[in-house]
Amino acid sequence: MANLSSTIVLVVALLLAVPAAGAAVDTVVDSCNAIRGSVDYGFCVSALRSGGPGASKADRHAHLLMAADLAVARGASAGDAANAMARSERDPAARDGLAACGFLYGAGSVPAMRFLRGYAAARAWERGRGLLMLTMQAGIGCDAALGGAPGAKERMANANYEFVQLSWIVTALFNILTQG
Repeated sequence: MANLSSTIVLVVALLLAVPAAGAAVDTVVDSCNAIRGSVDYGFCVSALRSGGPGASKADRHAHLLMAADLAVARGASAGDAANAMARSERDPAARDGLAACGFLYGAGSVPAMRFLRGYAAARAWERGRGLLMLTMQAGIGCDAALGGAPGAKERMANANYEFVQLSWIVTALFNILTQG
C-alpha cells in the first residue's frame, strides 16, 4: 500500500510540474527569470509587458529589442527633462549637473542605445558589444553629476533609475543571447 501511495504522489507531482498541453507560457516571466540576478525582476516584468500585446509570447531577442526601444524613449525623455530643468535652474551646481545629465543622455547613452538596438536587430552581436558600457552611462553619470545638488538629484532619480534598469535588461539579454 505504501508503494501505491508513493506512486500516486509521484504522478500527481509530475502532473503539477508539467504545463497542460496548449497552456500559454509567459515568455516575459521566462526572460526576466533568466536575468533575475542582474535586474529588478518586478521592473523587468512590468517594462517588458509594456512593450506591446505580443510581449508575453515574444522570444528573448524580441524582448531585447523592446527593452532597447523603451530605454531610447525614456532616455530621450530624461535628457529633454534635464535640459529643460537646467534652463530654469538658479542654483549653479544644479544647473551644471542637469546640463551634464542632458549631455550624457543626448550625446552618449541614447545614441549608443539606438546603435546597439540596430546591431541587435541585425544580430550583429560583435558590433553591438562595444556599446554596452556606454549605454548605461547617462543614468549612472547623471546621478553622480547631481551629487552636489540634492533637489535636482531627487527630481532626476526616477528617470535615472528607469534608464539604468532598462540598460541592465538590454545588457543581460544581450549577454544571454550571445553566450556560446
